[in-house]
Amino acid sequence: MIVTLTAHPAMDRAIRLDAPLQPGEVQAATGEREDAGGKGINVARAVAAAGASTVAVLPLAQDDPFDAALRATGVPALRVPVAGRARTNLTITDPAGTTTKINLPGASLAPGETAALIAAVVDATAEARWLVLAGSLPPGVGDDFYVEVVQAVRAAHGASAPLVAVDTSGPALRAVVDRATPDLIKPNDEELAELAGGGLGGPDLNAAVLAVARTVVPDRARAALVTLGARGAILVTADGAWIGAAPRIRVASTVGAGDSSLAGYLLAESEGAAPPERLARAIRYGAAAASLAGTQAPRPMDLPTADVPISAID
Repeated sequence: MIVTLTAHPAMDRAIRLDAPLQPGEVQAATGEREDAGGKGINVARAVAAAGASTVAVLPLAQDDPFDAALRATGVPALRVPVAGRARTNLTITDPAGTTTKINLPGASLAPGETAALIAAVVDATAEARWLVLAGSLPPGVGDDFYVEVVQAVRAAHGASAPLVAVDTSGPALRAVVDRATPDLIKPNDEELAELAGGGLGGPDLNAAVLAVARTVVPDRARAALVTLGARGAILVTADGAWIGAAPRIRVASTVGAGDSSLAGYLLAESEGAAPPERLARAIRYGAAAASLAGTQAPRPMDLPTADVPISAID
C-alpha cells in the first residue's frame, strides 16, 4: 500500500498551442484537457495504473467540482471535508514542449481542518509501506506541516510506521529534512540547490548534485532521488550513488513527470528491486509522463522500451 497526501490539490488545465507562446497577443489553442492533479494525486494515479494498492488523502469540500475529475481517475481517495475549494493550475505547452505554468492559490485550511487531515493520514497508513507527502502547502498551515504529519504517523504506528517519501520544496522541504529525517526526498536540481542554500557550482552538474546530496544523505534523509529532466536522474543512498540517462522521447508536457518518477521508484522499491533498478524505473516513468499530454498518469504499457543506462558514481 502506498498512501499519498495532497494538502494542496489542484485542477490541472492544460492548453496546447500550435506556435510558441506570444505574450500580449491573441493565440488559438489546438486542444485542452483537465485532470485532477496535485503531486500526491499524480503519484497515486501512476501507482493505481500499475495495478498496485494506493489511497490518496486530500482536503475536499463535498460540492467541489474537483471531485468529479478525481472520481473519473478511479483512484481510491480519502476525502477530508473542508470549506474551501481546490485551486486551478494552468499549463500552456507549445509544439517544442516548452511549458508555461500559472498556479493559483488554494483555499486556506482552518486549524480544525488541518488536524482532521493529519488524523486521516494516520488512519490511512495503518498498513502502508510508504507514505508520500507531496506538493506545496496550502494557506493556513505552517512550513512545518509535513513534520507534524510524520511525527503523528510515527507516534501512532511505532515500529510498523510506513517509510516516508517527501516531494516538496522551499521552507517545507527544509523543515522536514531538518526535523523529521524522511526515508526519501525527491527534489529536482533547483530544489536541491535551494535546500543547500546556494547554487550547484562548477562545470560538472552531476558532481555538484552528488556533493550537495551528500550533505543531506544519510544523516538528514535516508536517500535522495534527484530528477534532472531530460538529463535523467541521480539516486543517492547511504550505500552508494547512481546516475541514469533519460531515453529520447517526444515531449508533450513535463507537468507531473517528476511525480511519475517518484511513483516508478516506489513501485520498484515495493517489489524489492535494487537501487539501480529503482532509478531506472523512476526514469522510465518520468519519460513516459513527459510524452503524454496534460497531467496523464503513465501506464506500464506507456513506458519507453529504450535502454536506460545506470552507472555507479563516486
